Amino acid sequence: MLSFADLFKSNALSQDVTLFTPVDTILFLAIAFALGLFIYFIYKLTYTGVMFSRSFGISLVVLSMISTFIILAVTSNVVLSLGMVGALSIVRFRSAIKDPLDIVYLFWSLSVGIVLGARQYFLAILGSLIIGGILVLLAKMGRTGQDYIIILEFSDGNMEQKAADVVKAYGKRVSVKTKTVTDTAMEVTYAVSLAGEEAKLVNELKAIRGVEKAVLVSYNGDYME
Repeated sequence: MLSFADLFKSNALSQDVTLFTPVDTILFLAIAFALGLFIYFIYKLTYTGVMFSRSFGISLVVLSMISTFIILAVTSNVVLSLGMVGALSIVRFRSAIKDPLDIVYLFWSLSVGIVLGARQYFLAILGSLIIGGILVLLAKMGRTGQDYIIILEFSDGNMEQKAADVVKAYGKRVSVKTKTVTDTAMEVTYAVSLAGEEAKLVNELKAIRGVEKAVLVSYNGDYME
């Protein structure tokens, strides 16, 4: 059995790190770029928020390319791989992830780079096509409407039921979240799923006598946009 000292004396550590020609490197990165664009396209297609983050989509493309050439370097030499592990162990990511699904796309982009770095072209391409198809299918199956928070302020509390009927006529899964009553006004917050005509709903609510303010806010699980 080889000891640790014998391992460092072996030819495995003295192998040439330039195992890839410029053509091979360009080919690897080109495939990573194409699959990164595919991930970006799927992310944009399945995005359900209000403000699409273009910078996050670009980072998915670049991340797949970066992870590809890192794995290429790691697999070319044992000493380099040990140093790379030590260098990457001090990296810390501080950016907050709002949507848990964003983690899926980040991990997918990294996985593409790792698989391509291991020279598994077919696995990277086929796996990405299958994952992309599943994400699109699940997004369409669960997309019955966009979730919103509606905030209504009344000067006449008798109009509350009429406003609630209007909200129920436009949306699905309507529920009252908060209700605040003072001597001069009342504020009610609804959670509702809408499939369209958001502007028309707000205008109709504001037209009700006694409704002083109507606010529509996009809602995604644990945060609002």
